[in-house]
Amino acid sequence: MIPRPPDWRPGGPPPWGDLPPARRAFIDLARVLGALDAAGQAGPVPADVGTDGIFEAPVLGEAPVPPRQVNSGVLAPLFEEDGETRVVFTRRSTDLRTHQGQVSFPGGRIEEGENATAAALREAFEEVSLDPALVTTVGWLHPLMTMVSASFILPVLGTLAERPVLRPNPGEVDRIFDVALAELADPAIFHEERWRIPGRVIEGSEDNSFPVWFFEVAGEMIWGATARMLFELLNIVLVGRTGA
Repeated sequence: MIPRPPDWRPGGPPPWGDLPPARRAFIDLARVLGALDAAGQAGPVPADVGTDGIFEAPVLGEAPVPPRQVNSGVLAPLFEEDGETRVVFTRRSTDLRTHQGQVSFPGGRIEEGENATAAALREAFEEVSLDPALVTTVGWLHPLMTMVSASFILPVLGTLAERPVLRPNPGEVDRIFDVALAELADPAIFHEERWRIPGRVIEGSEDNSFPVWFFEVAGEMIWGATARMLFELLNIVLVGRTGA
């Protein structure tokens, strides 16, 4: 269930909503990699990403959020099929303690001696049997915090040479599926809502509301942290920027 506040209201269209359909189609891996490079987010994760505070969270109350380090890593697996980049998702098991039944990328907590990339690859193997040797890490997205579990996540982008053969770990994953970036870029499957949380001050917002994004696709509703990652990736590829 989506925990909408009682005073939520509809938001605006996606930044790529006015692009011609041809600009939103035929998104191959070369286009994705070129856009990541132009945004400065291609290649290995820089050592200082995630160590100097929260990139996207607003001020909470009247005090700034103190600096903290990334404590979780997720992997967004990408592969190309028929000229289109496709993204692998999971639907989390309803038996898990947090984010039950939500669509996510494989990932989890960083263990001692790991960085976010190593954690993301390990968790992908544990959750969906994705062999780390098949993954080429090609970029990263900005760290973000989940609203429910307060995990500070660094998303890692990895490419696969072909469609992977995956098996869900039944204790963690109920479903594995993949969607083309071009389909995710269709404004018809996207909507934005504006939420407010008591005590949260949003700089630059007249009513202290903030955007929450949704992608309804493949019989699933993608929202929360996963939708925020997708929003950034699509912004990079289609619009050429990382912000909202």
